Amino acid sequence: MEKKRQRNTLASITCSDRKADTMIISERIFELMDKKNVSRKRFSEETGIAQSTISDWKRKKTNPAADKIMAICDALQVTPTQLLADGMEGAESAGTAVETEVDYMMVRKGSEEYVLIENYRKLGKSGKGRVQGYLQALAEDAES
Repeated sequence: MEKKRQRNTLASITCSDRKADTMIISERIFELMDKKNVSRKRFSEETGIAQSTISDWKRKKTNPAADKIMAICDALQVTPTQLLADGMEGAESAGTAVETEVDYMMVRKGSEEYVLIENYRKLGKSGKGRVQGYLQALAEDAES
């Protein structure tokens, strides 16, 4: 039952597209596969996702499990932002990589950095501004 719930976690997430107001993630995956000439067999081999599961996405209009997103992104050579949002617009037709303003960092849950980030997220706008000002002042002191 838990596996089924996990598979459906992305079912309600949609991504924007030039041709339609919204598109489910699996539709975006098939669009990217077509544009990059990636067969379902090759996609299955590169992601470790069964071909029958991939067919189910198309037939049943379902989405992949959340834990498969990174493998899908690797196979399609896109970032999660490009997969889940319309981040490839413009450059995709030219066949070039898209530079995004998104950067990803991983921190261990419970670490000092994690606690700092969690506390920062709880702050209001003025509190965040104060923290940013303080950090900038510390960084300037460290440089001198």
